[in-house]
Amino acid sequence: MVAEGITDLPLVAGHPVLDLVNTVEPRGDGPPERDHLGSPHDLLVWAGRAGIVGTEEAARVGTAWSADAKAAQHALSVVRDLRETVYGVLVRGAGADPLLGWWRDALGRAELAAAKDHPVEIVVEGDATLVTDRLVLAAADLLTTLDRAALSECPLPEGGCGWLFLDHSRNHSRRWCAMADCGARAKARRLTERRRAVRSGAGPARRRGVPAPDGAGEHRASGARRDT
Repeated sequence: MVAEGITDLPLVAGHPVLDLVNTVEPRGDGPPERDHLGSPHDLLVWAGRAGIVGTEEAARVGTAWSADAKAAQHALSVVRDLRETVYGVLVRGAGADPLLGWWRDALGRAELAAAKDHPVEIVVEGDATLVTDRLVLAAADLLTTLDRAALSECPLPEGGCGWLFLDHSRNHSRRWCAMADCGARAKARRLTERRRAVRSGAGPARRRGVPAPDGAGEHRASGARRDT
């Protein structure tokens, strides 16, 4: 996946926490070329696009972070650490211990309130910690309910980006984070490589003065006789 910035970063994972994991590119064992969460502002923009906060909530969070730069940087730091923790659990089989502390902190600031579709729901409201708390609770929910068979990774060795996504296609046949992006670029790369290989393999045979391999003339001649 290639994106110019946080405002056009595709959200293709099927879950906001996986979209959080995908805020670096490429995603893999090596250092990423780009981290789209470069500032608290980037985080707030992404959180709004991912549905973590609504428009009015984002305005309140922005006001709280503007008044307390330390709280803003702390939120960014926690979210980045959460991102790498989730990736480690899902891909590397790492432990989720760091999540436990954040989860307890989030629950300590949460309340239970009546809900439309359930008897009650967990509600977090604190402006400065709203984004982090909601992401932490969403991460805990994802890691305790995820069907591993549905989790896929855009194939980095084949030209993909390493992003994670939920594959709900029939027979789990989805291969790329987005066919229009990584899939199309990988397809174009394979086509270019095939054309290059054809040119490289056919080139020497076309050059004058290059002797044919032993027996090649006989094969061509016999082939010509068969054709006639």
